[in-house]
Amino acid sequence: MIFMYIIMGILAISIFLGAYRLLKGPSASDRAVALDALTNITTALLVLIAYLSERFIYLDVALVYAILAFVGVIAIARYLEGGL
Repeated sequence: MIFMYIIMGILAISIFLGAYRLLKGPSASDRAVALDALTNITTALLVLIAYLSERFIYLDVALVYAILAFVGVIAIARYLEGGL
């Protein structure tokens, strides 16, 4: 059980580091990659919270969040590439 809380702390630290890169990224593509990393980290955190709270409906929330985040990142990448 302690191991899960250590993992949650590592995920929280990585969220702060990803948010820093999102805000201070030197280019738009770096910010898009940071956003993609943040959505993956947040999805992992949602799965961990579902496991710790034993409410597995949160897994459905994590799945929907991951799908929407993937579509959003693809849309941002297409915009940055110049195509609509």
